[in-house]
Amino acid sequence: MNAPGLGTAVGARPAVAILGTRGVPAAHGGFETLAERLALHLARRGWPVTVYCQHEVERVTRRFEISQWRGVERVHVAVSQKGPAATLAFDAHCTLHAARRNAICLVLGYNGAVFLPLLRLRGRKVLTNMDGIEWRRPKWNGAVRSYFWVSEWIAAWTSHRLIADHPAIADHLATRRPRRSIATIPYGGDPVEKASTAPLAALGLVPDGYFVSIARIEPDNTILPIVRAFSRRRRGMRLVVVGQLDAGNAYHRAVRAAAGDEVLFPGAIYDPVTVQALRFHARAYLHGHTVGGTNPSLVESLWAGNAVIAHANLYNAWTAGPAQFAFHDEDGLEAAIEHALHHPEQLGPAREAARRQAALHFEWGDVLARYEAELLALATGTDPPVAAERQPMARTGHAAE
Repeated sequence: MNAPGLGTAVGARPAVAILGTRGVPAAHGGFETLAERLALHLARRGWPVTVYCQHEVERVTRRFEISQWRGVERVHVAVSQKGPAATLAFDAHCTLHAARRNAICLVLGYNGAVFLPLLRLRGRKVLTNMDGIEWRRPKWNGAVRSYFWVSEWIAAWTSHRLIADHPAIADHLATRRPRRSIATIPYGGDPVEKASTAPLAALGLVPDGYFVSIARIEPDNTILPIVRAFSRRRRGMRLVVVGQLDAGNAYHRAVRAAAGDEVLFPGAIYDPVTVQALRFHARAYLHGHTVGGTNPSLVESLWAGNAVIAHANLYNAWTAGPAQFAFHDEDGLEAAIEHALHHPEQLGPAREAARRQAALHFEWGDVLARYEAELLALATGTDPPVAAERQPMARTGHAAE
């Protein structure tokens, strides 16, 4: 089902197929946003671009359908499975389809790495963003962790080049592949200079009257300790925890049970206007991620000029920079919250530093240009661009602990 011109170059630009996300336009998370931004960037610059899009149906009557979106070809892949099985089936069909096309394959994540050897057997060039160290996440049981561990190795050795979105991820990948095979390219974001207060009013909030957490409600994102620390006493301020809660999930039930009456659970919010408003007007952004690389939510909070209170680990330290606040445990988190409540004058410098950090390291134009350079190097068989000198991964700056 080749689309006209997909396998032909426009000038020196070969075709690119983007796999591993739910598709475009973005509506779910960081990888989808990256796929959208990169696809549009490449299309504007003359690259023929295809993005595979997941389409869940009750019964598959037609596996593949093609549509055009803003100069990007979308291949809609119908799957009838549910949950993780649907993702695995989607990855399998995408890989089989892409293997028949003359295109460089950019794979975002390694969940479907078991299928990647087919791309190599068919002579396709493969560039893989290795995401975080999925098998270290405590939410998975032993069997799932083993699957991700094996998948990481398969992706590392099947791909021609690997992309790490954080220096610590690059260090980890260097235990799998030579460092010359790895490029470090972080996530990107856009500056948020203003935001409507209407979404706040709809939730009963006022500017500077709440802290916000925006993350999946999972143990490795420290959501339960965040809620417990905030709820130890009344604060005269709200905590807004954005993320989907499922009554059938024991961890989610524990999070709800730990919450005081000043904690608000608005559910998962994907509307960008509302999310931007929640970030922009917050007293501070609470970031509890403990596993992963350059987390998109943290990058977007820097671009919104948030003062950040982050779990003290090397991932968050490198991303947030030295001018933000850190915590190691619930006591340290409560101390940081109290500090933000009673010393608001110290938040201004942190907010200014957040914007500087974002502009210096996480600007979309630079991120997309580096992806394009990697793709072009693969296409032409030339040496990839030399990576910029990496920053030291010092601990996140000051903490009121």
